[in-house]
Amino acid sequence: MLTRAFKSGNSLAVRIPKELGFVDAAQDIEVERVGNTLVLRRVQPELIGDLSEIFAAFSPSFMAEGREFHSQKERDWSEFGQTGNSSTDGKMQG
Repeated sequence: MLTRAFKSGNSLAVRIPKELGFVDAAQDIEVERVGNTLVLRRVQPELIGDLSEIFAAFSPSFMAEGREFHSQKERDWSEFGQTGNSSTDGKMQG
């Protein structure tokens, strides 16, 4: 099948005929040069694995008593030109 390369901004683009399309629009693909051939591959999202195996790695007593409570500390915002006791209570003004 014959197609055409064209300039798109500062890049070279190739129109892939619909019959050869293998990805949805705006999906990432990997391009690799092998000799005088360009190989296109769909980028597979990285998966974190089997969650049941990951959770099984924790002991039954892991966080059995919950999380430790830490009180909020007052922060020094003076170097940012703000004080900790502003009338907006840390909320951004729009």
